[in-house]
Formats: sequence, C-alpha cells, structure tokens
Amino acid sequence: QGQVVESGGGLVQAGGSLRLRCAASGRTFSSYTMAWFRQAPGKEREFVAAISWSGGSTYYVDSVKGRFTISRDNAKNTVSLQMNSLKPEDTAVYYCAASRIVRVPTTPDRYPYWGQGTQVTVSS
Repeated sequence: QGQVVESGGGLVQAGGSLRLRCAASGRTFSSYTMAWFRQAPGKEREFVAAISWSGGSTYYVDSVKGRFTISRDNAKNTVSLQMNSLKPEDTAVYYCAASRIVRVPTTPDRYPYWGQGTQVTVSS
C-alpha cells in the first residue's frame, strides 16, 4: 500500500507564491493518478488539481486556473503544486491524494490514499 507525505506549506502574503510537494512511496507510483485537494475551516474538502499517471493530462478547479500548476516526476516519486498569485481565499489545509483510477477523478471518494495535509495561509 502506498503512502503520500506533503510538505511546503506556510504563511505567505497575498500575491505571493508557494510550492507544495508530495512524496509517494511504492513501486507503482508512476501508474497512479495524483491530485491535490484542500479544506478550509467549516467547508467541505475541495478538488484543486489532478494529473494523470503519465503527466500528459492535468485538471484544475476554475478558481485556480492560470495561477496553480501541477506536475510530477515519476523518477523521483514526487508531485508538486506550484501556487502563484495566492489569494486569502486559498487559505486551507492542502492534501495530496493518489488513485489507481486512470480516468482522472475529481472527487475525494475516488482517492483511497491520502497524506496528512499541509497548512497554507495567505494573509491579506
């Protein structure tokens, strides 16, 4: 069973940037769809971005398009989320998730493997 561990969260001013990183274990990482979700206090977990096993397809929630970029390095078993032009409404705990479903899902229930989350706080 694979494990995923996030890092890279922190406090940043509005307009700033952060890069989140997800390290995954397991020999079959390169076959997994990977995604980032986020959850703000009092809100449901929200899809942010996902990337296919090959890296050839990426998907984003409308609110982050043009600001966030998801990428992966299968040789290093890592997935990254580059977040630019951050806004206070991006404040949340960000989670990395993995799924064996090839057709990239965007709902949390389709991802059985989750990290512990990393806090991102954007001040105004």
